[in-house]
Amino acid sequence: MTAWSLTPTDALLVIDMQRDFLPGGALAISGADAILPGINTVAFRFQHVVLTQDWHPRGHISFASTHQGRVPSTQTPALAPEGRLILHTPYGVQELWPDHCIQDTAGAALHPGLSIPHAELILRKGLHPQIDSYSAFMENDHQTPTGLAGYLRERGITRLFFCGLAYDFCVGFSAVAAARLGFASIVIEDLTRAVDLPNTVRSINTAFAGAGVVRIGWAALAEG
Repeated sequence: MTAWSLTPTDALLVIDMQRDFLPGGALAISGADAILPGINTVAFRFQHVVLTQDWHPRGHISFASTHQGRVPSTQTPALAPEGRLILHTPYGVQELWPDHCIQDTAGAALHPGLSIPHAELILRKGLHPQIDSYSAFMENDHQTPTGLAGYLRERGITRLFFCGLAYDFCVGFSAVAAARLGFASIVIEDLTRAVDLPNTVRSINTAFAGAGVVRIGWAALAEG
């Protein structure tokens, strides 16, 4: 196995390690607690670390509860052929979820088991009531940037490593967006966990291949 040596132009992005996504949370992802120790360990190998948080207002467009009994039909949930609950929006198909990561609630807080005191930035996403944001770089309308790319470029960062939650949504979308924005993009696959809805893992793996996103295990990161 070839070790990846880290440099001052690398950054680790720790995606959405929040209470609501870990066991006991409103949108808990299986096995998410198991990756916390590894993320904490790996983070100290990086000079630059960015954390992200889902930070939704109440009644957010991605919440299934927002659309119960709504008209017109574009605001009414539908079942996709594979059984996923979706919404057809002006910016495309939106997955619908239980209410989660509501601004300034305990569920939106970073999990207390996450210990990365040297993190330089906490980026909050999904704040717009009518647009979701899986990617840390671009909201789901594919037009509204978060400003993260400019922040990283001004700091001379050229290569990004991703871990956190969830592999097939916010981690994956962020890694693909980073690659398309010109950053070298690497997913630390064993420090992520997937929601694993029908076809979502296969779809993100296809997107990784198309965008040139590399997948590695965290043991490949050289210490020091």
